[in-house]
Amino acid sequence: MSDTLTEQPSKKSSGAAVDHRKSGQCGIKRAGGGVVSYCVHGATGKIRASDFTPSKLIEVLRFGLPVQELHDLQASLGVPMEKLFPLLGISKATLHRRKAAGRLGQAESDRVVRFAKLLGKAVKVFAGLEDAKQWLNSPQFGLGGAVPLDYSKTEIGAREVENLLGRIEYGVYS
Repeated sequence: MSDTLTEQPSKKSSGAAVDHRKSGQCGIKRAGGGVVSYCVHGATGKIRASDFTPSKLIEVLRFGLPVQELHDLQASLGVPMEKLFPLLGISKATLHRRKAAGRLGQAESDRVVRFAKLLGKAVKVFAGLEDAKQWLNSPQFGLGGAVPLDYSKTEIGAREVENLLGRIEYGVYS
């Protein structure tokens, strides 16, 4: 699985989290579930909501998600990597560099979380992963015939998809 956001205790007497960036660590440890899994499925099993507070997410996004999170997103969405790269704004060359480094960049990590949250919202609205994936990959009248995944390349587009999911959830078909 991928890394989660559980802080490691500091060796300093203040009790604050240690910044391990210089040594190649992020101050997070492996706990059985990652950001993508949490966004899609919520708190389940080993994944606790307290591991994913906004401040902890921001800290991890600043450092960059592990590359495994990209693979988790691809598997969850059920789309080929060749389709996912352009959605996330990642070229093949950049992906190879990220794999070598083991981490995505800050902006790439943010986009991975954006798509994971949208998938999670769709799973909630449609009560299942398969229906959510189908909806996200099909043209939608509420988006002027655009495919939600394509529409979500930008933050504004992602918010529109999220708003449409909210309208569907509450039965407002406008």
